[in-house]
Amino acid sequence: MELIPAIDLRGGRVVRLFKGDFDAETVYDPGPADLYVRYARAGARHLHVVDLDGARDGQAGNRALVAELADLGTLAIQCGGGLRSSLAVQALLAVGVHRAVIGSLAVTEPGEVRVWLDEFGADRLVLALDVRLGADGVPRVATHGWREQSALALWDVLDGYEGSGLTHVLCTDVARDGALAGPNLRLYGEAVARFPWIRWQASGGVRHAADLQALAETGVAAAVSGKALLEGRMKPEELEPFLPGA
Repeated sequence: MELIPAIDLRGGRVVRLFKGDFDAETVYDPGPADLYVRYARAGARHLHVVDLDGARDGQAGNRALVAELADLGTLAIQCGGGLRSSLAVQALLAVGVHRAVIGSLAVTEPGEVRVWLDEFGADRLVLALDVRLGADGVPRVATHGWREQSALALWDVLDGYEGSGLTHVLCTDVARDGALAGPNLRLYGEAVARFPWIRWQASGGVRHAADLQALAETGVAAAVSGKALLEGRMKPEELEPFLPGA
């Protein structure tokens, strides 16, 4: 399993939200480029970048900054936030981003996203499916920057991509995002069991290296971590088994 560091951008700054709440924001130093260099030196091979302004407003508010990061050339960047059209995806990939991350449209317009998987290639797209557990324990997807809660189960959304070649899915348990409450191991274990051909990326709740080991045992391909890395909660030697360039 690979550890993918995450950087969330809002107004050009590195921030973290608590459970997706834009009114519960923490701003971090150093800046995006400095963090990029830090993670590259630690041995990371990928970087997950979220344009929070884009996720909220549907506009690529941090596109120039993302292009600057991609131009550094060491880390393969996957980036999302506000991608609403094929042209937007094409523009993002054109500035050097390795994979475009598709969020809300993966749920609301699956037919269109299936076309994009064919157009750009399955390895160039990541579907970001954010979930909240219902009272029945079923993970149901949230959209539009987590502001809208759908009745659709995660599994039903993925059934709609059967035969599309879908390869990469990033799944976030919204209730655990930024909360340092531990990852939802049961969710990811079930995800891998139901869709073993998908290269799952688990996000939300990572606190320490033991969480990374537990996620690895579920069979996910990657774990995405933002806050725990930003706050130095894991020692470099603890991260080495999960960083391919360490």
